[in-house]
Amino acid sequence: MATVLSVSGSPSASSRTNRLLRHLDQRLLAQGHEVIPLDVRTVPAEALLGADLRHPAITEATELFARADGVVVGTPVYKASYSGVLKALLDLLPQYALIGKTVLPLATGGSTAHVLAIDYALRPVLSSMGAGHIVQGWFTLDKDITVHEDGSLTVAPAAGEALAQVVDQFSTALSRTPLLAAAN
Repeated sequence: MATVLSVSGSPSASSRTNRLLRHLDQRLLAQGHEVIPLDVRTVPAEALLGADLRHPAITEATELFARADGVVVGTPVYKASYSGVLKALLDLLPQYALIGKTVLPLATGGSTAHVLAIDYALRPVLSSMGAGHIVQGWFTLDKDITVHEDGSLTVAPAAGEALAQVVDQFSTALSRTPLLAAAN
């Protein structure tokens, strides 16, 4: 199957976004994909903000993107856009770091007023980076994600069903990507 890079653009280790991504990683693993998690918050701030392209963490992140067949990009929505830490990383990647890749954009936020952040903020950046296919993204309300004291996660039934559907569509698109590449 495919190698999937699962990128959390949350600046917080305990964020719902991060936990939701790791929850969805399990679904992709169960479908036979290799999943590599990347929490952007673990990349040293001096490398991100100093645009140090030679920093080992930036080099490693760039290599992870190059190695992946598909990329899941998850972000909390702040002020109608994706997180600054995610922007900092995307800005340091090569211009066409997503060329030929299947990409699934996901976002979380406190209000439905932020639903369009995927289509108006995140999708154009992913497209400009050469993504071969950006599947339908999904926005999940914070109130639909419950993190329990033991660290487990519960997603409200309707949101969970919708997320399962977009992850499955992403998985299906990944399996078609090699066929499309071979046809070119």
